[in-house]
Amino acid sequence: MTERLSLMTAAPDLYAPMLALTKAAKKGIDPALVELVQIRASQLNHCAFCLDMHTKDARKAGETEERIHLLNAWEEATGYYTDKEQAALALTEAITHLTDDFVPDAVYTRAAAHFDDTELAHLIAVITMMNSWNRLNVAARTPVGGLLPGAAAPSRGAAS
Repeated sequence: MTERLSLMTAAPDLYAPMLALTKAAKKGIDPALVELVQIRASQLNHCAFCLDMHTKDARKAGETEERIHLLNAWEEATGYYTDKEQAALALTEAITHLTDDFVPDAVYTRAAAHFDDTELAHLIAVITMMNSWNRLNVAARTPVGGLLPGAAAPSRGAAS
């Protein structure tokens, strides 16, 4: 696929605040869990750029290859993800597929059982920001690859 638009170049005034909000959203949440959530949202949104970035960042945060590979089937991968991680992943799916059934009370209650109000607010913000980045990168056809874990995005694409 050919890149349609360099978001960072075309709209730097939008790019910097999104990066700042993404950084703020991650505060107080385990970095490995943040990466799992970002990978899962990116899988659901078919964002190859973000999948590439966040699988690399997940490895850097200590995530195993096995758990990264099984993430697409986390519900069936019994014993690989904690109850807390499963609650976060369920919330990720509900927010990402918002039009399917909004965010069901059971999904929200499950997450609220594992995260205090501040953590839950941050988790919802991480999921929301990841969905925003996915949509921007998919629409712009940001090219995959070339991004080192934790590095800033290349000048021709948008980071998430």
